Amino acid sequence: MSGKDDLISHMQTGATTTCRAWSVTRKDGQHYGFTDHDRDLAFAGVTFKASTGMTAGAVQQGLGLAVDNTEVIGALSDAAISEADLASGRFDGAAVVTYLVNWASVDQRSIRFRGTFGEIRWSEGKFTAELRGLTDVLNQFNGRVYQPSCPALLGDAECRFDLNQPQFHLETTIKQKGMAAEYFIASQSSFPDRWFERGRIVITSGTGKGIAAQVKFDQEVTGSRRIELWHDFDVSPDLGDTVRLEAGCDKLAGTCRTKFSNFLNFRGFPHIPESDWVISYPVPGYLNDGGSRVK
Repeated sequence: MSGKDDLISHMQTGATTTCRAWSVTRKDGQHYGFTDHDRDLAFAGVTFKASTGMTAGAVQQGLGLAVDNTEVIGALSDAAISEADLASGRFDGAAVVTYLVNWASVDQRSIRFRGTFGEIRWSEGKFTAELRGLTDVLNQFNGRVYQPSCPALLGDAECRFDLNQPQFHLETTIKQKGMAAEYFIASQSSFPDRWFERGRIVITSGTGKGIAAQVKFDQEVTGSRRIELWHDFDVSPDLGDTVRLEAGCDKLAGTCRTKFSNFLNFRGFPHIPESDWVISYPVPGYLNDGGSRVK
């Protein structure tokens, strides 16, 4: 019999030794295992830790394409999931597999849920994570929006621009911290002022490694370069931590053509009529021949 059939036979005895276990795989490939049993379990190449105090609600399952959902509650700890991990978004969208397992014979187990982490909340030493079923992706809107600006992210599969070119990225260190969301790096005279505005800054070392933010202002000041963010990092970098700055893009056709020479991959519609043209009507004394308004 399969492990699932063995588990069913075990449960039919009436005296069961079952518990639940969760396998979590972050987008960066890190694997974690948790269980609500009182000792660690190991199967499927994962060690499921009992020290996290993990519990879960009942899984709500529906027929057809209805979205399955539940939530799990666990303790925050450096050995498992820390507040810094959650604040930095490292567990956002992580893949989750939930098992019902016979802790006396872990080969007897059944997968009860597959999905991803949804909304995560934390306070007072514990976290609560919403689990979203596989059909949740079918609720997401897809398709293109007709607009003058480009909807692609600079450097993504639609944009196709290579940000690893030397003139479009910078590897440097945090030299000084200013007010909230304000940082200073070494002077970078080879890059024009505002070159990185609307771009990304990514922490590449220290406790905040991997966390990104959007650049609001970028300019040379006396002996330094001042970088201000729209929103500060969830985990602030320390002095001396390394960061990567990427050139900014305002999503306009002219910028795509002149700054990046990437107009062939521009995904917007720069010549789409504006709302004033759509609702316009003939006016005496003006040219009303129905011709193009784009000159």
